[in-house]
This record gives sequence, C-alpha cells and structure tokens, in this order.
Amino acid sequence: MELQPERPPLPESSLREAVLRGSALWREMRVVAETGSSNADVAAAARAGAAEGLIVVAEHQRAGRGRTGRSWSSPPRAGLAVSVLLRPAVPPTRLGWLPLLAGVALAESVHRETGLLARLKWPNDLLIGGRKCAGILAEAVGVQAVVVGIGLNVTLRADELPIPEATSLALAGARTTDRTRLLVALLAAIEAWYGRWRDAAGDPDASGLRPAYLRACATIGQRVRALLPDGTEPTGTATTVDPDGRLVLALPAGPRAVAAGDITHLRPAD
Repeated sequence: MELQPERPPLPESSLREAVLRGSALWREMRVVAETGSSNADVAAAARAGAAEGLIVVAEHQRAGRGRTGRSWSSPPRAGLAVSVLLRPAVPPTRLGWLPLLAGVALAESVHRETGLLARLKWPNDLLIGGRKCAGILAEAVGVQAVVVGIGLNVTLRADELPIPEATSLALAGARTTDRTRLLVALLAAIEAWYGRWRDAAGDPDASGLRPAYLRACATIGQRVRALLPDGTEPTGTATTVDPDGRLVLALPAGPRAVAAGDITHLRPAD
C-alpha cells in the first residue's frame, strides 16, 4: 500500500473548482509552493491593477509577516497561509473593520470544521484554549484596495511552534486537520460576511458584524494591558469594541478607545 504524505499538498485544481465556481467574489486562485510573502504577492498584483477577488495561497513562506513587522513562519504544508485582494466601495473610515471581519469568518469556519471553540483576541488573533492559533494582517494598497492575509497553524507539533504560548489545530484536538476543507470553509465565510458588510456600506452594526465580533471576542471583559504606539501602557478592563473597531478600556480616568496597540490579557495575579 502506498503511504500518503503526512502533510499532503493542497489540490489546486479541485480547490479552484470548489472556491471559484458559483462565487460572486472570488475570481482567481493561485497556489504557490513557496514565496516570500503571500501578502506581498497580492499587494504587487493590486498595484498592477488586479481585480478584487484574487486569492494567493502559499504552501511555504520564507518571509511571512505579522503585525508590527513581526516575522511569521511555519513548516511547509503545516498550516494555511492565504492572502486575498478586496476593493470594497465603502467609506474609508470603515476599512479598519476588514481584519475584524476576517477574524469572525476564521473563528466561525474553524469551529464549524474542527469542533473547537475559537475565540478572538482584539484585534486579530485567533485563540484556541487561550493560545494563539492564527493571526491576521490587513494592509492598504493605494486608495481603496486592501490585502487581508491569514496564517493558521494546522498540524504544527509542539517543537515546531513559533512561540511556546501558541498552538495548532492538531495539538488542540481538532476533529479534522484537512487543509482543503478548512480553506474552502474559510473563503466561503469571508465571502458571506464581506457581502453583508459591503452591502451595508461598511456599517458594522447594520451588517451584524460588530455583534458577531463581540460574541467571539475573548478580550471583552478581560483586564488587559495595552502597549500603544506612543509607548504608554494603560491597564484596564476591556468593555467593548466601538463602531469604529476600537477597543474601549475602562480606566481610572474614564473610558479610552484604543485604535492600535498590542494587547496583553492579564491574569488576576497580574
């Protein structure tokens, strides 16, 4: 009997059929064996005039990136690294909801396919059992194009994790680690949420996106420390995410909305 590889490659032709056929959003899919960064590839395509709906999936990234320029790495075919090109006709002030939209879609699709409870750490980390299992990076290209990249740990072993505090679907006990199923479900969920949000002119409440994000967000109700771009580190309780996608902290001086920053969930002892 022929042995199957532990981490089989994605079946590009059947993936295209499953994702593109009948889709109102997805127009082109490229599966590459290796690249520097799938986000960089899609951004270059956007600058060259590529239409909305381009998907690039990398089996291995040599220079994957997370937020604030951090590196992101994974063994070949041990996870999903996918970037998509979106050109939403919504007010520019609402574009900040795109990474949160991707987070909701990711949490829903992971739970549906694996049975695991997936939660979101504001703004765009996926947590399983309190450990990071995926990250999302959204980058604006020009005036209205946005590249959204998602990196999901699927079959990484403990010794392959980028940090000890991370996890993978396999380590968390997922009922499936089939990357094809996971990718098809993720892209379908993004399309569904994107359609509702775009049709509501990017309004996170009218589209149902903000309520869905709040339900999935593990940060709400937590005592957190925020490392802000100006170097300050306010500590307080996260109470909500406002209509602009900002995390609202209850501080001794009153509520403060945080638009960008690194958030640490604090244990009671902290």
